[in-house]
Amino acid sequence: MSEETSSTNTKRLPRGTDSNPPNRFEPLRLELDESLLGQWDEEESEAPKTQYFVDHSQSIISYNDSPDLSFDAGLNPYRGCEHGCIYCYARPTHEYAGFSSGLDFESKIIIKPEAPHLLRKELASKRWKPQSIAMSGVTDCYQPIERQLKLTRGCLEVLAECRNPVGIVTKNNLVTRDIDLLQELARFHATVVLVSITTLDTDLRKRMEPRTSPPKARLNAVRKLADAGIPVGIMMAPIIPGLTDPEIPEILKQAAEHGAQSAGYTILRLPYAVSGLFENWLKQHFPDKADKVLKRIESIRSGKRNSSEFGERMKGRGIFADQIHQMFKVSARRYELNSRPPALSADHFRRPSTDQLTFELL
Repeated sequence: MSEETSSTNTKRLPRGTDSNPPNRFEPLRLELDESLLGQWDEEESEAPKTQYFVDHSQSIISYNDSPDLSFDAGLNPYRGCEHGCIYCYARPTHEYAGFSSGLDFESKIIIKPEAPHLLRKELASKRWKPQSIAMSGVTDCYQPIERQLKLTRGCLEVLAECRNPVGIVTKNNLVTRDIDLLQELARFHATVVLVSITTLDTDLRKRMEPRTSPPKARLNAVRKLADAGIPVGIMMAPIIPGLTDPEIPEILKQAAEHGAQSAGYTILRLPYAVSGLFENWLKQHFPDKADKVLKRIESIRSGKRNSSEFGERMKGRGIFADQIHQMFKVSARRYELNSRPPALSADHFRRPSTDQLTFELL
């Protein structure tokens, strides 16, 4: 499936977790002998270098039929995410590649170097029905390695050429690098960018989302995109009940002041191994709040920590879910933020040049 490439990381940065829970699909697991801990390089064990693996998939667009999502087609140039958000619902997807939802998810990144070419090929096919494509539907398309590989930019070049609509969600201000392509798409009502802002607390961000852009940088990204005429909104994804929900009014206020046009949210859910990872993280960093937060999550999730039911998994249910919804709704109305981003248009779609496609195949 993949081959390992060399790591380019030289600076040791923190990780979201230092543990690797068992892969639910694997009958065997490797456990660390605690008697050997003293022989380990502590810095190496806490923040190992990132490894990159090549994915030679023959297609790049995936499809879903979820009524909870506003898109049917998605594109992810990377699997796994070095941002290391401890709560990430996508962590268990790494188990399909034989890795763990824990440290593996944020330190063993699968890259798709042929993503732009595969995208051009699929858009050139007569089978392609012009429609919006979501980038970062699973993992962030602007995670750190994108700065070097530029796979997301390559895909945006194809989308801009074809005028195919694309929606982007990211926690990284690197998105502003591609303002030129996003402006071209915006000319045809074919793009919207949603910047994910979960907290304005820089210390909490460092602990919870260690390799993402700081809150101020994300707000500045909103401002730059808005000033460039690109439709931009924010997502509070996820809101953590009992921990980040008090920040809802101020986050929406700051977003509006920086030019955001819309705002949305999801409430935390903890599928599979993410439940244990998040619980351990809470007890380590917020021992006095851990029980309260976990009980709130379980209250919102009908006594569990995760819900996969359509209509419930994004927003939850119950009194605490209602309180969050009302706080968000009132604040969004106060700061004149739309509940939905603008609709995208595929009316100007044009298939890519077959000459260019032939050239790339040579």
